[in-house]
This record gives sequence, structure tokens and C-alpha cells, in this order.
Amino acid sequence: MTTTTNTVKVKLVRSPIGCKESHRATVRGLGLRKLGSVRELQDTPAVRGMINKVSYLVQVL
Repeated sequence: MTTTTNTVKVKLVRSPIGCKESHRATVRGLGLRKLGSVRELQDTPAVRGMINKVSYLVQVL
């Protein structure tokens, strides 16, 4: 029995330097460190909310 989980790829395209501390923490919570880093995350409402919060810093691939 196989279960398919929906995933979403997120890429950091702008630096969080100069942003609010909570936004920097959200970027770190998504697992993004350096510019251009990409993470594949489960597509959950929590992750979607984090992406919406820092939408000006990240790009969904």
C-alpha cells in the first residue's frame, strides 16, 4: 500500500537581512539558509501559512 504525499518546493530568492525577526525565524523554520537554497516540504496548511508570511522572500517552484 503506497501513500502519496503532496509536496511543495520552496526557494529563498531574497535575503532576510533587514526583515522582522519573526520573518527570519519563519525562513529558518522552512529550512532555508542561503540564497538560492531549495527545500521540498509537505504541503500542509501550516507550511502554506509560513510561505504566505514570507512570500516576498521565497518562490514556490
